[in-house]
Amino acid sequence: MIIIGDNMRIGKFAQVNNLSIDTIRHYMDLGLILPEKQGGQYYFDSRCQKALDQILNLKGLGFNLNEIKIIFFYESFGRLTDYEGDIYYRELFIDKHRKVSEEIERLLKIKDKLKNEIDAMSEKSSEPAFEMGINLKNLELFKCSKCNGSLVLKDGRISNNQIINGTLKCSCGEEHIIESGILKAGNSIYTSSVNSDDNSISDYISLTSTSYLDNLHKGLEWSSRKIENLKLNEKVLLELGTGMGFFLRNIYNQLPEDCVYIAVDHNLERHKFLKKLIEKAPNPKNIIFICSDFLEIPIKERSVDYILDISGSSNYSFEHEEFLLKSVDSYVKEDACLLGSFITFKNFSGNSLIERKYRKNFLAKNIKQEIESLNYKLIEERISDTADKGGRYESFFVDGEKVYSYSFLGKR
Repeated sequence: MIIIGDNMRIGKFAQVNNLSIDTIRHYMDLGLILPEKQGGQYYFDSRCQKALDQILNLKGLGFNLNEIKIIFFYESFGRLTDYEGDIYYRELFIDKHRKVSEEIERLLKIKDKLKNEIDAMSEKSSEPAFEMGINLKNLELFKCSKCNGSLVLKDGRISNNQIINGTLKCSCGEEHIIESGILKAGNSIYTSSVNSDDNSISDYISLTSTSYLDNLHKGLEWSSRKIENLKLNEKVLLELGTGMGFFLRNIYNQLPEDCVYIAVDHNLERHKFLKKLIEKAPNPKNIIFICSDFLEIPIKERSVDYILDISGSSNYSFEHEEFLLKSVDSYVKEDACLLGSFITFKNFSGNSLIERKYRKNFLAKNIKQEIESLNYKLIEERISDTADKGGRYESFFVDGEKVYSYSFLGKR
């Protein structure tokens, strides 16, 4: 208990009680502490200290502020005899004891359920359910990225019809290496440090603004719903810029086993990371991981039924003037579908990180024109809310700029 001598102003009163001024003001607003006001200033005396001590004591016993206010009303209005007072307080405390006991019982049940969940998680095997490579029947999709000639498998290690390691050779001398089930093509292959577990996702969430994450989450949900309504059986899907695999993870269970999903990224470590995660999934899908530049993907022309551009064109546009979808259109069939999501700027500030020559591909009007020029007819579109802050991995816009995503579903 703190002994108050001379009257104190609110700052000193909060300090000696190790509380914030806002907390003291809140207690004042509720009428729990009633200091005297002199000349525009509040002064706190021993009565205020006694009230605060009682508030803190009752809070320690589990009473909330509304319950404490009722107790204060009782003391102010009742002034009953000690016998009646004891009966009243005893009923209050008995009722609180009952509620606390019920809450403890509820929490104990939750504790048991959590323990069961943890035990179940611990029992799950962390070993891959299957070793994923390139299915032998998918070899017919490939061609030499240099001369467009046919590729022949040499020195391959095959497991359950999956090519795990080997070399795809062309008569022109060009070679594409299959390493750990990933096809590597060209020289534009990058490596970067990626966590071997899924902590990178928690890092991403903790380092990214809530508003940006909310937009990303809603966009993935919208795209997943569109995928549900598409006929994917025996179709070839091509995703440009798979990255950490946010999109593929969301739609993985919706993919029929007889479709082919080509995941392209130029970062080998990210591909290895995502492939390792997918190998733990219970239902194997026909996924082809290709590590290459977008313009050097070794697949035949007009072989793709669905082009999935989930920020791939946008990420490409940070360093290129060309609109990526136009550059890779030779891979896509004449009656293909496009599902895309594009990073779009509402405005550019004077100190924008986006070079002026690249900005056209971040404007919704230009993006729509580029898509229209490829003969895709709009089926449905979506515009997200704006975000004025990204995160460690979305450091491409600065204060004063607002960014949103434009999503498109269309067919030609």
